[in-house]
Amino acid sequence: MSAQLNEIEKVIIIGSGPAGLTAALYASRAMLKPLMIEGEEAGGQLMLTSDVENYPGFANGITGPEMMEIFRKQAERFGTRFLTRNVTKVDFSSRPFKVWVGDKLYQSKAVIVATGASAKYIGLPSEKSFMGRGVSACATCDGAFFKNVPVAVIGGGDTAMEEATFMTRFASRVFLLHRRDVFRASKIMIEKVRKNPKIEVRTNVVVDEVTGGDTVSNLKIRDTVTNKISDLEVKGMFVAIGHQPNTSIFKNILEMNEVGYLKIRPGTTYTSIEGVFAAGDVADPTYRQAITAAGTGCMAAIDCERWLEHHGD
Repeated sequence: MSAQLNEIEKVIIIGSGPAGLTAALYASRAMLKPLMIEGEEAGGQLMLTSDVENYPGFANGITGPEMMEIFRKQAERFGTRFLTRNVTKVDFSSRPFKVWVGDKLYQSKAVIVATGASAKYIGLPSEKSFMGRGVSACATCDGAFFKNVPVAVIGGGDTAMEEATFMTRFASRVFLLHRRDVFRASKIMIEKVRKNPKIEVRTNVVVDEVTGGDTVSNLKIRDTVTNKISDLEVKGMFVAIGHQPNTSIFKNILEMNEVGYLKIRPGTTYTSIEGVFAAGDVADPTYRQAITAAGTGCMAAIDCERWLEHHGD
């Protein structure tokens, strides 16, 4: 499916979560015939989500993979073409823009970047095995599944403080676990957590193992000072140690903030390069929800369509 030099796409979409697939739907209905290079782990973070209850239109809920399959079929229905490979290199220095998949070169008049952001995890094999079965990186997404049960939140920054505070709406008890005795979080957030009677803060502890049956029931936690290991009975573990935007291939090409999120012109999806647009979590360090990602996917396709029309393409 490699492109010859005279085969120039109107738009290539890189990434395939809610943002990329919504952009594909709108772009294909606008007759732009988009080529989506969806990645070898297609579907984004929702592929790791067992139940989605906060996306409008699914009154009884839906699994993340099922939702992404519906998104994909809808985009495909209007003519989106899919390549299930990873983009390995880009050159946006001149038009047509160049996108490589291994040794194969694809060229396009415009590009929509929707590569998302990945939650950082502790890195335990047991943590991975319980993903979607008690282990989560999003309290806003999954908190309501843990009503009246104890949970743990891992981290020491503002995100961890926010997640722990949010979880007190549902959980019977929230254990905030941090590997050091000093927090990176702002003082006001720390104070808010310490004053909350439903939150118990434990410092100088790390999680060594997540255990349970069908779902999480216990954490093996280790004191980093004494090395003593103890059990903590919880039904859920929320990892809140940050997110990493998937932008490494755009380094020194597109403008980013200090963490690596793509910078966009306020109120638009325009990146630092004309004709390259960004949608979803790759440019959103704040909300990181499927619904907001889909919304910016729509915006990116409309911005792209109008930009191409303005340039006579």
